[in-house]
This record gives sequence, structure tokens and C-alpha cells, in this order.
Amino acid sequence: MAVFTPKQRLLLAIVPPLAVALIRLLGATLRYRDLNAPATPVGIDVPGPTIFAFWHCALLVSAHRFRNKGIAILISRSFDGELIARIVERLGFVAVRGSSTRGGPQALRGMQQAYTDGRICAFTADGPKGPACVAKPGPVHLAELTGANWIGAFHGQPEHVWELRSWDRFMIPKPFTTVTFSWPAHTAPELTSVQQAMDEAVAMTSRLQSQ
Repeated sequence: MAVFTPKQRLLLAIVPPLAVALIRLLGATLRYRDLNAPATPVGIDVPGPTIFAFWHCALLVSAHRFRNKGIAILISRSFDGELIARIVERLGFVAVRGSSTRGGPQALRGMQQAYTDGRICAFTADGPKGPACVAKPGPVHLAELTGANWIGAFHGQPEHVWELRSWDRFMIPKPFTTVTFSWPAHTAPELTSVQQAMDEAVAMTSRLQSQ
């Protein structure tokens, strides 16, 4: 079990409930629309178990839109990860702890169990620390463990947004904006294919917003 400093324990007590309240308040003002590749449904409309990947920068909009659906999401064992885990659990996600650098095998076993239980399993493909928009092999490793023959990708892009000066350019949508979720065609469980699908997800929203 992780040991936290008194300051960290205070933050863990205060930040998650406050963040969840703010996410719900902001999320209530947002509008969502979907942009789908031919014959590709919205991911939450596909019966589980499934594997999906998205970029870390879209975590906030994804956390609000897909709340209360029991989606399993891989989150690092860092202190920042602990904050995120406590936030998303309050939003109805299942937080599986670990990353490619800390607790990797245990985390994949946790995601494998979530997949076996019939859940949607989601990865921030470039998390927890980047490089931004460079896919890591977590979703592919889970597909190998479970025998999944495809991986889905998506991206959520607000029309009007604040971008933080963080490694991932984390996005906070401005109130009352529209968030476009793009769903490229499902791809083979290979790292190069996942990267290409993630890039296409971003390109789909960019093309729409440039029209």
C-alpha cells in the first residue's frame, strides 16, 4: 500500500470530491456529438468485453461522457494517479492500478480480469507521462492476453478549450462548448496499427472543425 505524506493525504481528501463536483457542473453545460468511420459504432454501444485507447489529453471530457458505465481504466500508481483514480471511481469507473513502468504485469492481470468480466477496458495510450500522442503497448498486450482480435480508438475534441502547459496539453473544455468524439475503424491489435488509428481519430476531428 502506498504511503503518503500529510500534505498528500490532505489533497487526497479534498481534491477528488471537489474535482468530481466541478466535472459534473462543467459537464452539464457540454454538448456531445459523434463522428464515426463507416460501419464503426460509438464505442459504448459495442457490447463488452472490448479494448479502447485514447490520448491522455482527452481524459476529462471522456471521464464525464462515459461516467457510470463500469468502464475499467488503467491508471498509474503515482500520487497523481492516486488522485485520478479516486476521481474516476467517484464517476463510476473501475480503476485498475499500474502502468508500463510501475506494476505493469499486475495491472495487465487486473485489466485481463476486467475484460473477462465483460467490461470495456480503456487505456490512455500515451500515459502516464508521455511522450504525448505516442502509443504504448498496453492495449496490445491486453489483446494478446485475452485473444481480442481488434482494438478501438477514439478522441474527444472540444471546439473551445483551455490547454494546460502539461506534457500532454491536457484539455479543459470551455462551458457550453461542443465536444466531438471521433471513432475511426477498429484496428488490428498491433502497436503500429493502434498508433495509426489514434492519429486518424485526431485527424477526423481536425478535418471536421476546419470545415
